[in-house]
Amino acid sequence: MADIVLDQVTKRYPDGTLAVDKLSLDIADGELVILVGPSGCGKSTTLNMLAGLEDITEGELRIGGKVVNDKTPRDRDIAMVFQSYALYPHMTVRENMGFALKLAKTPKGIINQKVTEAAESLGLTDLLDRKPANLSGGQQQRVAMGRAIVRDPAAFLMDEPLSNLDAKLRVQMRLEVAKLQKRLGATMVYVTHDQTEAMTLGDRVAILRAGVLQQAAPPQELYDRPVNLFVAGFIGSPAMNFMSGTLAGGSLRTALGDMPVFGRVRQELSTTSQDVIVGIRPENFQDAALVPADLRPNGITFQATIDVLESLGAEKYAYFTKDLGKAKFVAELEELARDAGRADAGASDETVVARLDSSTRISEGDNAQLWADARWLHVFDPATGRNLAVADAGAPGHGATTPSG
Repeated sequence: MADIVLDQVTKRYPDGTLAVDKLSLDIADGELVILVGPSGCGKSTTLNMLAGLEDITEGELRIGGKVVNDKTPRDRDIAMVFQSYALYPHMTVRENMGFALKLAKTPKGIINQKVTEAAESLGLTDLLDRKPANLSGGQQQRVAMGRAIVRDPAAFLMDEPLSNLDAKLRVQMRLEVAKLQKRLGATMVYVTHDQTEAMTLGDRVAILRAGVLQQAAPPQELYDRPVNLFVAGFIGSPAMNFMSGTLAGGSLRTALGDMPVFGRVRQELSTTSQDVIVGIRPENFQDAALVPADLRPNGITFQATIDVLESLGAEKYAYFTKDLGKAKFVAELEELARDAGRADAGASDETVVARLDSSTRISEGDNAQLWADARWLHVFDPATGRNLAVADAGAPGHGATTPSG
């Protein structure tokens, strides 16, 4: 296996279109990194440049310490698994998996050994003599993975390999990919548009927007400490709620009420008086009746009429309407909604979603008393999108202060 280094890698097409702009990313040996972002963000183009299927306009790509910008795909020692399984229909599973080795004139005994070992690891032993038409979608995808494994490459590149599968099978295959990567200790770059896939699979997740890397960090860090408005709106389901706010007079004034401030936001208050965009995740709300008295000072209690209440068994989603003052930032939030492909982040929607404990006695139509935990507020500069609640928010992938009293 090998590490992969993208150093200021840029892809510009002849018509001037900039697909990837100065992308720098270090992928460690044995690391699984997910490239994720909305359609057209440059993630598949980046993968194709890694594979040698797209030329690099500027910058340097190193695999295993060697510059490979001008090397052909076959000379880069990588294996790629595509969205389409690309299996030869007239060949058996065994023949499909060993075909690349056969082309390389590998001795037949070694081919059989490698195919057998890969088939055992993927649960394909009993299917080796079948043809693709007699396999399920999940089995065909495993064959495609097996074809990559037998080559024993320096790195695996996967381009939305599970997107053709149904939801249940996608979950199963996601687990298999994770176990396989750990077992092989493989360096893997995996492209997906599915944030759930990204957050559950990756050692780190790199979020792209319009060809520019926004943040590269472990999944929990992306969720807890998004560096900007785009990452905050892209990560999380349901999406983060946004509203206008004002940093002034030592407090944060919002449509829900005046919030206490903690950590980095408190530092900003000492030097800043400005309009901001405030973000709060659905899971940072609670039925006020269920909040212990010692925790209440960490947030605010407010009244809201519940329009819709959805029960999911272990939790409930409460939807209510507030005048969130979004009109002040309509351009910024509309751009976020469009680029993130998230209609629920739109500026015209004044609905707030709150995830409540299943034991709540709140019902639809109630004028309920809710509590918002201010320790996990995110506060964004509308001019730059920078998250004021995160230290070093201008630098993708950097850490942050955690909420504290």
